[in-house]
Amino acid sequence: MKTLQNHTLIYDNECPMCNIYSKGFIKTGMLDESGREAFTELSFENKNLIDFNRAKNEIALVDHNKNRVIYGLDSLLLIIGNSFPTLEKIARIKPLRWFFKKLYSFVSYNRKQIIPSEKDQTEEACVPDFNLKYRLAYIAFVMFFSAFILSVFSSKLELGLNQNFGRELIICLSQIAWQIIFLKSYLKDKIWDYLGNMMTVSLIGTLLLVPVLFINLTVVFNLIYFGIVVFIMFLEHIRRCKILKLSFLPTVSWMIFQNNKL
Repeated sequence: MKTLQNHTLIYDNECPMCNIYSKGFIKTGMLDESGREAFTELSFENKNLIDFNRAKNEIALVDHNKNRVIYGLDSLLLIIGNSFPTLEKIARIKPLRWFFKKLYSFVSYNRKQIIPSEKDQTEEACVPDFNLKYRLAYIAFVMFFSAFILSVFSSKLELGLNQNFGRELIICLSQIAWQIIFLKSYLKDKIWDYLGNMMTVSLIGTLLLVPVLFINLTVVFNLIYFGIVVFIMFLEHIRRCKILKLSFLPTVSWMIFQNNKL
């Protein structure tokens, strides 16, 4: 790999995804050993160079040669393009660049709902701004993906349920509506953070169901496995509510709906 010299990537050290890929750049030699710096441990030099608020939304890459900062997708393309120029050229083709930029923003603005941290509540935390468009996009993505997987899985349970995407989509919508109506006055300004985390719980459960779709197993096994998945989701829901500093009320409401659904 060709190392990008005299550049420092400012990464969110409380985000496992950011931690993994920034460390990957170091290990593969795309950045030198001092080529990344944690957002919460910024040096005086870098702190004066970067746009602090923008760096929370788009990962910053400091070019020490030119004393400039590149943000978001462009910073990643510069690192990758230094080792793989052809890939960078392809990614910069207008339609592809538009898609990757939207994908980057989709993940970045929702990363604290995908993988939250207990330190996200501190002032120094690298927490992105709330973006309604990308939060709704994330909720919609999980809802449609979960509805599809659940419609396929329900037909394997042999409980008289045929594969029905529309039915599962309505159930997913009903879950969101139920939580909003039941918890709106309690959650107040945390409503969108909670909904994002709740959808990630649904996404985790959905992904755990995917492997059994490709294996012919007994109905009893599928039912037991489904119960285990629901229990894992229950524990994860509690964990995320604790991170958001919420009481047990959202989990109670969530379980009431799950029991009625089942």
